[in-house]
Amino acid sequence: MADEARVRKVEDRIQETVAQLLGRRIKDPRLGFVTITDVRVTGDLQHASIFYTVLGDETDRENVARAFASAKGLIRSEVGKALGIRLTPTLEFIPDALPETAASLEDALTAARARDADIAKYSQGASYAAGEDPYRHDEDDENEAFSTDSDLSAPTAGTDEH
Repeated sequence: MADEARVRKVEDRIQETVAQLLGRRIKDPRLGFVTITDVRVTGDLQHASIFYTVLGDETDRENVARAFASAKGLIRSEVGKALGIRLTPTLEFIPDALPETAASLEDALTAARARDADIAKYSQGASYAAGEDPYRHDEDDENEAFSTDSDLSAPTAGTDEH
């Protein structure tokens, strides 16, 4: 197992290398609007998962996945040269779900803001049903609650109630 600092360095180096390859060496037009967002490497440095995003629709994403599959060998050999370690990790290209997740969170926040605005609109000029402070503060009411408990005591001995 490699230590965490080394794994992080390998991840960063793979990300830089793949990004440079996409910009300069690989001339596939399907890889035009791709961003390498993250790289995760296993602790033994044998496998690397490369996360990417694509600007475009679903067909663009499918084309990019096919382009990565066809260029995987070239990318792996260049990554091996750049890393200079004994074993070159296998590469796996995974579409990053971050943009979709961020969009769904943004939609949820927008809907929550709209509901909050509606509630604020309806609550203007409204008053509390029990007044500003619905709790009783009268000490006499508290004393009454304790005195009623003593009135319910058992009958005294010596009384005959037949």
